[in-house]
Amino acid sequence: MEFSMRSRGFLLFLVGMATLLYVISCAHQPEPTAYNPPGFFMGLIHGFTILFSFLGSIFFDIRIYAFPNSGFFYDLGYLLGAGAFLGGGGASAGS
Repeated sequence: MEFSMRSRGFLLFLVGMATLLYVISCAHQPEPTAYNPPGFFMGLIHGFTILFSFLGSIFFDIRIYAFPNSGFFYDLGYLLGAGAFLGGGGASAGS
């Protein structure tokens, strides 16, 4: 049974993607060792000040995202704060 060039390319792509997924599945984040990592409300504040933090990070050694943090709730607060400051989806809605 003869494979066409397109079939070989697709098979090579699938093998490459499977290899890539296998390699990156071993990656993990280090466990946070902070005594009291920032939680939801600090994520909300950091998200709300994202623009100022970004501008400061250009000139100084400032991070716009806290690590280590408490995980999901920090990320949720960060997302909500950034969405509130940057306008979210409502900024593009026309009347």
